[in-house]
Amino acid sequence: MFDQRQGALDMQVHSELPSHRMSWSSTFPAVPRNLRRVLLSAIALSVAAMPVQAANMPPRNPYLADSSYSMAHGNPAQQDAVPQAGPTGPSRTLLPEQIDYRHVGPGHFGATTSGLYADGRRILWGNGIDRIVKIDHDSFEVLQEFHFPGAEVYATEEAEAAIAALDANNDGFFALAGAFRQMLKYRDLANLYTVLDRDHNYYIGSRDGTITAYGDADPRDSRSAIVKLREMRLPPEVTGSVMGLNMTYDGWLLVVTEHGHVVTVKRDFSATRTLRLQHSEGAEAKATGPTGRGWIRNAPALDADGGIYVVSQEHMHKVVWNGERLSREPRDGAWTSPYRNGWGHGSGATPALMGFGEEDRFVVITDGEPRMNLVLYWRDRIPEDWPGLPGYDRRVAGVQPVTMGDESLAEIQSEQSVVVAGYGALVVNNEARNAPWYLPARARGLLVGLLGNNPRHQPYGVQKFAWRPATRSFAPAWVNGEISSPSSVPLVSLASNLVYFIGARDGQFTLEALDWSTGVASFHYVIGGQRYNVMYAGTLLDENGRVHYGTPWGRVRLRPSAIRRNGAAK
Repeated sequence: MFDQRQGALDMQVHSELPSHRMSWSSTFPAVPRNLRRVLLSAIALSVAAMPVQAANMPPRNPYLADSSYSMAHGNPAQQDAVPQAGPTGPSRTLLPEQIDYRHVGPGHFGATTSGLYADGRRILWGNGIDRIVKIDHDSFEVLQEFHFPGAEVYATEEAEAAIAALDANNDGFFALAGAFRQMLKYRDLANLYTVLDRDHNYYIGSRDGTITAYGDADPRDSRSAIVKLREMRLPPEVTGSVMGLNMTYDGWLLVVTEHGHVVTVKRDFSATRTLRLQHSEGAEAKATGPTGRGWIRNAPALDADGGIYVVSQEHMHKVVWNGERLSREPRDGAWTSPYRNGWGHGSGATPALMGFGEEDRFVVITDGEPRMNLVLYWRDRIPEDWPGLPGYDRRVAGVQPVTMGDESLAEIQSEQSVVVAGYGALVVNNEARNAPWYLPARARGLLVGLLGNNPRHQPYGVQKFAWRPATRSFAPAWVNGEISSPSSVPLVSLASNLVYFIGARDGQFTLEALDWSTGVASFHYVIGGQRYNVMYAGTLLDENGRVHYGTPWGRVRLRPSAIRRNGAAK
């Protein structure tokens, strides 16, 4: 997904390696697997010796929490890339004292990191179906819980029973039936996208069009109770579930709804501005399933110049915010461009921005084809001498089929965002293998979610693409077809030049780390069984570079450097 930093490196890699398409079986088809690994390791060492151009990150938004992960996907550009270093191996099975687990209830897909409080501490703010939690950044202690009024509270005992049942059986009809029962609690999933601002206000958008701000009973005390600060309903003309939040660079909360409404809201909820996207007429009837399969399925990306990027069921949109009003007019710099949607459900990807400063600037999505394509759009003015691509809108800068190194795959879909760093863009395969004949297509998510560590069903493949500015072309960079990321959202560490995600090997969940430049596996940690299932959660790094992520019942933190001293974990 991410490139630690591309420009010069990608040009060297593409010119010096055979298209640098790191599909282990297709690049070296006649070479035994062990020898392939040796060859790829040698290639990785040679590439590592090449000079690397530093990645340009999006500018820091002064109204968000002063941390590397203040909102879903990390920053307003939705890149899933952070500057700090993460773990570097070596591969091993983690010891129990190197894994922290906290029960916080179901649906904690992400967590935001606060800036420093007056007491010098940071807090991880997160929420799931039944509660908001504050977790100490350093100790990982659950400090406070706020249970949503009227929500069913899921107890530790229920979680432990579910974990034991899935550890005992994660295959076959009865395992699927048990997983389906567990997933029923997610049928009306909302509150998925959140934003944490510089004043430690935690914003949540709900299914019914309500925006709520939560905060601290004592804003100076990081350990104080969670309180509801204020709540508002979106204007009556705005319909549809809230599908995503962001924060403009002048401090307005940005909201998009399932039916194609874009709304900016002052942080004190004293004013709103609204706009409806082009082609959204009849969007109420265009939903293809429950929440998450409507006309809008994903959150918006945002740049520092007021550009708002929203993907609908068949179009990519740019809306422009000037501090007072929203516009979809071309004269203001807005645009709308179609993409292919043979699958019929639209893009599953949150738009991600590529290119900052003097770099070429794009927005990236996956399209709606059964075997998805990666699509790159010029996000600002199209260069006057840009010839366009045959058969596509002139705004499209690049289209590449996602194959995962196997042209025989008829369907490849990802429910994750496109991970972007520098000029690199990475996607994973979330299409389950060997699905039982009796399982409806919409239920296949069970096979990569709750049953994602089942070797018979887990999907394989991670593929990176790169923009080459010298030739103005978008092309494959590498493929690793031997690594599985069943449902994890990957994350790139720019300092480590590694992309991290939660994978699975031999029925155990793992932390996987691939070299961002080459795709070669750097190392992996074996974590364990169903207690450590990632189930569509983000793989995150805290400010000290420790990995943490959500599970179906709690949150996990990995501390691979912890050791036993005098019988105690450190």
